[in-house]
Amino acid sequence: MDSNLRREIILDNYQNPMNKGLVDDDSYIKIKVNSDNCIDNLDFIIKVSDDKIVDIRFDGEACAISTSATSIMIRSLIGRRIEEVRTILINYKKMINEEAYDSDVLGELNVYDEICKQPNRKSCALIPSKAVEKLLEVLDNEN
Repeated sequence: MDSNLRREIILDNYQNPMNKGLVDDDSYIKIKVNSDNCIDNLDFIIKVSDDKIVDIRFDGEACAISTSATSIMIRSLIGRRIEEVRTILINYKKMINEEAYDSDVLGELNVYDEICKQPNRKSCALIPSKAVEKLLEVLDNEN
């Protein structure tokens, strides 16, 4: 991917993140996620119906990488079946950790395919996947 396009996508999602702001609704599952080496401290809520993600929202303090990755991840997951979500998460984590992955399933999340060049930013890019994995664990435990 062109480095200028990559920067533009990341910056746009940082400045105008999708689904930022929580709602007070008991039908959502809530998770708090933070980073050990950055300012990232985010609350996530997710609503699932009929094995499909209906909505994901987040709020809190986070760096540009974490905020933009969260925005893009949310856009990539809303409307997807849980099994599709798991596939995206697996491939996203593999990409971040420099393992073989299927870029076709990641779509716009591929903008982070060079985050490995900044190892200290990996944990920031993994914040949204960490949150969604925790949310899916809660769902699994409820079923």
